[in-house]
Amino acid sequence: MSKSGGVVRIGELSLRTGASRRSLRYYEQNRLLRSRRTANGWRDYDEADVHRVRRIAELLGHGLTVDGIRQLEACLDQHDPAECDDPARAVEVYRARLAVLDERLDRLREHRDSLWDSLGRIESGAAEPAPAGGPPVDLVPAADQTGR
Repeated sequence: MSKSGGVVRIGELSLRTGASRRSLRYYEQNRLLRSRRTANGWRDYDEADVHRVRRIAELLGHGLTVDGIRQLEACLDQHDPAECDDPARAVEVYRARLAVLDERLDRLREHRDSLWDSLGRIESGAAEPAPAGGPPVDLVPAADQTGR
């Protein structure tokens, strides 16, 4: 329980969630979090915002973007994602993000395979294959061979 009876200041919210004050202000700027301003301009948050900030951080950690999380507004305050107020929207956002992540993984696998192939050629002393029918590509640029 917060010291101020359900009202949480930004410093306390930061301590309890592990999110920096800067991150909390960023979430607020991006409409993921709302605060009330006191007469002296300080931010006050509700006790429920502790869970909301933890959920935002969890979703960011899972690879969702701020825009994607904003689309999950109806789900942010639920303790169980299966209890989301708009499950169809959540499924749509999750599937779209998974497609992006799968595409990135495919590209990373291609890059990894290419590096393994290059490493094998280097270790066996073979030159890299020529690009599109051209001459073999030297592994050391011409300027480096002359000592420049």
